[in-house]
Amino acid sequence: MSTSKRREEAEEAIDSINRRAGRNMPQASATGAVLVALILASLLINVDVFVVLVVVFVMIAVWELRVDFATVGIRIPVLALWASAIVMLLGTYFAPGGHRVVFMGAAMPMVLIVVALCGSLRFTMLHQRVSMAVASKLSNADAAMREFSSFNDPHDGLEVSRLTNVAVSLFTAMYAPFLASFIILPIGGEHPVAHAFFLLFIPSLGDVGGLLFGAWLGRHKLSPRISPKKSVEGLLGSMLFCFLGALVIFLCTYDRATWASRWWVPLLMGVLIGVIGTFGDLCASMLKRDLGIKDMGHVLKGHGGVLDRADSILMSAPFICIVLLAAGL
Repeated sequence: MSTSKRREEAEEAIDSINRRAGRNMPQASATGAVLVALILASLLINVDVFVVLVVVFVMIAVWELRVDFATVGIRIPVLALWASAIVMLLGTYFAPGGHRVVFMGAAMPMVLIVVALCGSLRFTMLHQRVSMAVASKLSNADAAMREFSSFNDPHDGLEVSRLTNVAVSLFTAMYAPFLASFIILPIGGEHPVAHAFFLLFIPSLGDVGGLLFGAWLGRHKLSPRISPKKSVEGLLGSMLFCFLGALVIFLCTYDRATWASRWWVPLLMGVLIGVIGTFGDLCASMLKRDLGIKDMGHVLKGHGGVLDRADSILMSAPFICIVLLAAGL
């Protein structure tokens, strides 16, 4: 067989995989490998570096949401949200060990008040960079998706109310900085690296398991209206991968006595993270469909935006914290 023929067959196979997965798999795999290397490097250097990395990613996520919401005429106070992310995440990390939860509980109402007040201000125009990003996103949007959007045409003269701006600003504060605080919360414990692995890599493994099982065995649609690519088989694969990942981390971190009394932790995490991670993906898909856009952003090649990669991580973080707390880990 000639080299050109082999190349054509390989390209056809890759195209088939890309169609079934709904993304550019070689590009997505390369991006995922870079992210894993970046996270591992930050944890090996110093946990403080990892926390700064989380802050940076949350700030990028807020910027992506600013552009996404601007496509339908909604304005959110990005500077106030950036400041909130810095205060919530760094404050939670540097608070004394027994007072991290207290700090989160006290800071969040203040953050919501500030964001609500800033969100109620009238925005008359967008920054040029935001306008260019909005124009690019609208030009690349699928016409059918725009028709499906509940906003449909944001430029038809219908003005978005201040109340809508406030509500979406509060949603953004809860979705990005607040949920990300649960990634920071367990890092100050006895096993910060293992906890970081639980919080970041287990939901990501669930995404991989769901993608592989969905592309390979997917027959029964989970929610065809919200996400046509999601399947029941993908959900089962996600739970299996989450269980196996949690089991490996658990066995590599804790001694036999802990394993004997906490054997249920990997099993519970597998089921819980698999289900909640998939739910997080569906929530993000529903938001994108309602806005009439394909991806949250364009920063991560093959994944869309930071939130396209981190939606399951953010949704799973509070539940992982609860399991770790309940197990005394």
